[in-house]
Amino acid sequence: MKAIWNGQTIAESDDTVVVENNHYFPKESVKTEYLTDSTTHTTCPWKGLASYYSLTVDGKTNPDAAWYYPDPKAAASQIKDHVAFWKGVKVEA
Repeated sequence: MKAIWNGQTIAESDDTVVVENNHYFPKESVKTEYLTDSTTHTTCPWKGLASYYSLTVDGKTNPDAAWYYPDPKAAASQIKDHVAFWKGVKVEA
């Protein structure tokens, strides 16, 4: 799987975890040079507290386009150290 935004591959892995139709990429498969920490947080009743990254590629920024669960609840333990994408990021095989 690949996560692509603004013509650039942000993440690539053959070992994503699919939860609620979202591909979670292992953290080590994500090109962190495109990520900037965000102050945004949301809460999922069964996954826990999510944190976000904004993406910046070629001078364009996509705020809060990636999210992760730094300390997921037990039911979502398989997505620890994984990152998912949305907001126009294309995830494809």
